[in-house]
Amino acid sequence: MGHQEQFLRIEQADGPGLIAFVVNDLAPERESVWHSHLRGQFMYVESGLVCVRTRLGLWTLTPHRVGWMPPGEEHTVSVIQSTHGWGVFVAPQAAVGMPDEPSVLGANELMRALVHRASAWADSDRLDDGQQRIMDVLMDEMRRARIADHPLHLPMPDDRRLLRISRKLLAEPHDNRSLEAWADWAGLSARSLSRLFRSETGCSFAQWRQQARLSRALERLAAGEQVGEVADALGYVSVSAFVAMFRRQFGRPPARYFAQRSAPV
Repeated sequence: MGHQEQFLRIEQADGPGLIAFVVNDLAPERESVWHSHLRGQFMYVESGLVCVRTRLGLWTLTPHRVGWMPPGEEHTVSVIQSTHGWGVFVAPQAAVGMPDEPSVLGANELMRALVHRASAWADSDRLDDGQQRIMDVLMDEMRRARIADHPLHLPMPDDRRLLRISRKLLAEPHDNRSLEAWADWAGLSARSLSRLFRSETGCSFAQWRQQARLSRALERLAAGEQVGEVADALGYVSVSAFVAMFRRQFGRPPARYFAQRSAPV
């Protein structure tokens, strides 16, 4: 199937219940426009880095995780590093039982094998019996997949004052102002800022800022920046402090993170 035909098929709710494709060496791209699909979408990164923005916030899709986007969910996509992986689009009726919200799921080798097989199917308006069985097994695996214990989801607040702070911190993660200073900048009391941040994002201001820095750290590391440069750009007082924080979150130092992501975990 050609790219144009495949795109048209993806944007149709009817037709085959599952459309799969493998992506090799997807070049870095700036953030796409806001868009949605009639079908449910799975995005898997085998190597590289992809950032996805939804109405609920931002998440960074690292290797060997599956991003799930429900049918009709508006989102944007940014390819940060040259990426290999796969994508799957499923008809709305096949998405029954999947999470109602965008999610990051754990992946396994069976999923990978099934998608690679499905990506070789000839173009058709419907799946044959054998293909339908493969789709059923794949969707069963997806429904059973545990929502990943993913440290890189960054929920965005709705309150305009908090949103102003959040956008500023994402743009300037090196800004080390205290909670009290940020509250004053936004016209809030420190107590109100703390309470609102937790109620709107589910995490404390300090936790949110760390998540924002982690997200930016991965983007910079994926772009080839040195660890010391990243630590300085994020406002850490020392490289060792940044490395310690990174290791606590990911179980390995930043210099080895992408080098060791070539095999599933």
